Amino acid sequence: MSKETYKGNLFCFGLGFTAKTLARSLISKNWLVSGTSRNLNLNDTLKKNGVSVYLYDGNQVVPEITDAIQSATHILISIPPQSSGDIVLQQFGADFLNWGHLKWIGYISSTGVYGDTKGEWVDETSPLKPVTARGSQRLVIESSWLKMQKKYDLPVVVFRCAGIYGSGRNLLRSIKQGRARKIKKPGHVFSRIHVEDLAQTLEASMQRPQPGEIYNVSDDCPSCPSETLDYACGLLNIEPPAPVSYENAELTDMARSFYQANKRVSNKKIKKELHIKLQYPDYRVGLSTLIQE
Repeated sequence: MSKETYKGNLFCFGLGFTAKTLARSLISKNWLVSGTSRNLNLNDTLKKNGVSVYLYDGNQVVPEITDAIQSATHILISIPPQSSGDIVLQQFGADFLNWGHLKWIGYISSTGVYGDTKGEWVDETSPLKPVTARGSQRLVIESSWLKMQKKYDLPVVVFRCAGIYGSGRNLLRSIKQGRARKIKKPGHVFSRIHVEDLAQTLEASMQRPQPGEIYNVSDDCPSCPSETLDYACGLLNIEPPAPVSYENAELTDMARSFYQANKRVSNKKIKKELHIKLQYPDYRVGLSTLIQE
């Protein structure tokens, strides 16, 4: 099959959880997919699924990656921020300016850019007041990409994602592994999104690119973490762990940071503009499906 017969050519900076899910869907629809990985052990699995993989740790430009990007029609950036910022923008941003063939550049950001609203709803027009270092980094990188979009007319779209879960990465797995904890912080809620719903949102945007747009990607049902844990334990017929107050819980800095911002994330825009119908509109549907694995 010649390259001309493919519907599109996606290059993923970071073949992680989200990109691999998107890749599987696109390959089934006759797309070419390639991307970067830091893990050699993943390469064989990805290649068996038809993905061309390039080893990349962000420390140096790999000529083969530049060559692959030149033939791509769409770019997905899901590498998390590094201490120096966005390595993709730093190392490849100038190259993007020289190529007029790109139809879509998707940047995976986080709802952490909104900060803490004491449980109130946020949408894409809400004030941006991150309360964590990661959220601040995301905001700086978002702004840099959007400035590039405006200045050079690049087809950049930003996706602010809630907590991503799905097959192999979910609360049920954490419970089975004995890692789940019941942290009590009254009134605190989390928003989340199933990775397959995130992938369908990315696909919808790729089909109808709107450069410069920002989309929240979350499900319909923000909920308190203890409620979600109780439901998951019920599915497994396991007694929930004893609750521990947030103030007394021994948490890593990363885990504690998730409790610093309390907000409900609206997904109205992806439904209205991208016509998204969620497969997993809440954690009950998502976890009930995952229990069958």
